[in-house]
Amino acid sequence: MMEPLYVAGNTPLHRLPAWVKLLALMAAGAGLFVLRDPLWLAFAFGFSVALVWSTGVAAAAVWRQVRGLLWVLLAVALFTGWFQGPLEALAVVLRVAAMVGLALAVTLATRTSDLIAVCERTLRPLERTGLVDAEKVALALALTLRFVPEIWRNFQEIREAQAARGLGANPVALIVPLIVLTLKRAQEVSEAIDARSV
Repeated sequence: MMEPLYVAGNTPLHRLPAWVKLLALMAAGAGLFVLRDPLWLAFAFGFSVALVWSTGVAAAAVWRQVRGLLWVLLAVALFTGWFQGPLEALAVVLRVAAMVGLALAVTLATRTSDLIAVCERTLRPLERTGLVDAEKVALALALTLRFVPEIWRNFQEIREAQAARGLGANPVALIVPLIVLTLKRAQEVSEAIDARSV
């Protein structure tokens, strides 16, 4: 069973309309890719951390959501550092971490139903031209948001199972089953969207 990331609350971020939060998130994402200076990116990351903290969500709950990202950031840092140098690696890691923090803050403080409603309203004009199916795209968004926590649970379960077999330090034994499970779940999501559109 997939669970939403939303946590009920009455903070200023919770009270903002969903469309305002999504618009701000899009603008911030674009701005982060324009920024190159690690100092400004560090400031953006600090702001994203403060925004997540302002939602009132417990630090332990936030840590459970993001700790798996540390391995991704480490891989990105090593790859970028090798090809482009340590300064660029720092900038890339800060950029990704800031964007994830901002996105997490928005999803923690916004009901999934509100995000879907905004998505549908935004896409309605395009639907009239026949370019997209607004309901189908909104459903894909909803399923994706609910899919994220499940990937993390799969990661935890696989890690525990591999550790019990003495394979805890083997990244291949961890990553391959996770990719297989993720692709399988993605297929199920795709089939659910197709069934809904029939």
